[in-house]
Amino acid sequence: MLDNANARRSLARLIDPIARALLRLHVTPDGITWFGCAATVAISIVFLAQGKFLVGSILFGAFSLIDLLDGTMARMLGTSGPWGAFLDSTLDRISDSAVICALIYYYVNSSGDNHQLAVIAGIVSLVMSLLTSYARAKAESLDATCTVGIAERAERNLIIWIALVFSAFIADITPYALAILAVASTVTVIQRILFVRKQLVRQV
Repeated sequence: MLDNANARRSLARLIDPIARALLRLHVTPDGITWFGCAATVAISIVFLAQGKFLVGSILFGAFSLIDLLDGTMARMLGTSGPWGAFLDSTLDRISDSAVICALIYYYVNSSGDNHQLAVIAGIVSLVMSLLTSYARAKAESLDATCTVGIAERAERNLIIWIALVFSAFIADITPYALAILAVASTVTVIQRILFVRKQLVRQV
């Protein structure tokens, strides 16, 4: 989830001991990846889709650390490789979609001044977040790099988490957060298209 090297180093002090403890209990990195995805889907259905943003935000933030745990465990075991990367990326798409779909469901089934905005922005966010990941995967299959963008997964999750916390304690800003997410994700897709085009056009 976190691409920032400084943030990774800071969190390593928390993550590394937990990873070692799980390995001693014979928990596998793949098992953690599956568990993280299942937990996020469950949180989305049970809490976010019902508008229970306080508990949902706490659990969503906690389980986001799973993204660091499985990779750390794999590195400690020396088993990092293509399969783990593929599984992690695939299940991340399920987790991300579950969260946004849960929020769309909530706003579709409740009334409010900005709920229509939340639904439209949520749909756009969902499509563009998937396209962001697809653009990178397709680019890399063509031997191009595609790591640019103002809203990668870490930023998208942070926007949602902050909005959920603020909405739980002060006022519901999640519709506006989804609108910001929709715009940022769309800009990211455009950035990636242009970035990859420069690389592939040179190869012709």
